[in-house]
Amino acid sequence: MSKTALLLIDLQNDYFEGGKWVLRNTDKAAANAAKLLAKFRDQARTVIHVRHEAASADAPFFAPGSEGAHIHSSVAPLESETVILKNQINSFRDTNLRQVLDELEITDLVVVGAMSHICIDAVVRAAADMGYTVSVAEDACTTLDQEFNGRKVAAEDVHACFMAALQFGYAEVTQTDTLLASLD
Repeated sequence: MSKTALLLIDLQNDYFEGGKWVLRNTDKAAANAAKLLAKFRDQARTVIHVRHEAASADAPFFAPGSEGAHIHSSVAPLESETVILKNQINSFRDTNLRQVLDELEITDLVVVGAMSHICIDAVVRAAADMGYTVSVAEDACTTLDQEFNGRKVAAEDVHACFMAALQFGYAEVTQTDTLLASLD
């Protein structure tokens, strides 16, 4: 029998309005993540928060000990919920995330958070490669505009490209409401 955990990645203050690295539609993504968080809590399912801190204080965002590196209040962890601190893009790298999941006998993950093209991409691919069944609530994930070879790529296009790639071979990519219905 499968056992599912919600994995909330980097929904931290610096990504919200007033932060040091504001993403596109962070409030909307966090609101959808909060719906899933409420459902997992109501059903006494496993919730794991991942929080990124930069390695040095001069980082452009998520500086160690800063308010910007704290998890946003809209999805703040309860005392009973696990919080994994990471310093790398991939939530599994140099953390005990896999150990925590294995000890809890987790087989399936629902992933939400930021940024779609970096930390979400990395954790989903790693989790799938490790044998977890992964679902991504794409409307509970977000990113920002990027530039490549002098060409600006809108956040929505960055997000869509990475979600398409994940859906192609690593995860079920769907909407928050679909995942909520599947949890009933």
